[in-house]
Amino acid sequence: MFEVTDLTVHYDGAMALNCVNLKVEDGEFVGVVGPNGSGKTTLLRAVSGVLTEVEPGKKERPSLSGTIVFDKKRIEKLDPWQIAKMGIIHCPERRRPFAEMTTLENLQLGAYLRKDKEGIKKDLERVYELFPVLKERKNQMSKTLSGGEQQMLAIARALMSKPKLLLIDEPSLGLAPILKETVLKCIKEIWLSGVTILLVEQDVAITLATAQRIYVLAHGRIATQGTKDELMKDRDVREIYLGL
Repeated sequence: MFEVTDLTVHYDGAMALNCVNLKVEDGEFVGVVGPNGSGKTTLLRAVSGVLTEVEPGKKERPSLSGTIVFDKKRIEKLDPWQIAKMGIIHCPERRRPFAEMTTLENLQLGAYLRKDKEGIKKDLERVYELFPVLKERKNQMSKTLSGGEQQMLAIARALMSKPKLLLIDEPSLGLAPILKETVLKCIKEIWLSGVTILLVEQDVAITLATAQRIYVLAHGRIATQGTKDELMKDRDVREIYLGL
């Protein structure tokens, strides 16, 4: 369904990703783990096409080489909206709601590229079933939601785009343990409903507990990959890369 080959990204001359190779099969739940600065967020930004702007603190646009193929089509040179229209939807790190809009307006914006009114209505009810608190807060300004509620909103907004491949960046960041469990349970339900997921997480335990296969990213490169059982059998991988 999706494959990255020799993906290399430079920021201001510094290498953020170095010849990364990764693939996701249709219906899979794949995780990417690694410490801060390992290139996890850059990977997702490259896939969703948002590495086109100069970021705060950077002097120039990042450069990208390599290939990204989705559904047998190369997408590395497409605009973000074209990639989203194909079905790759990015749920970003730190939630990023449209602060001056209500919860409902944020969800409606998630369906911006869609034309199927009945389908949108059904999906809105679906996300309300997954996240009942969002229905309770539908008329509340999104900036006033708690951190956990904003994370639920970010995932729900991504679902409203009807993703084929859902990219989720650090959903547990800054959440209390009980909220982490709630959010991750919902992500698992989304996967079981038929959505292919690529999850980026710094929390190794969460990824090991949810993903079918896991890539370990270190210093911009894939250090190793495998199932939970395969990774846990290797003592060096456990100690050096997983911190277990």
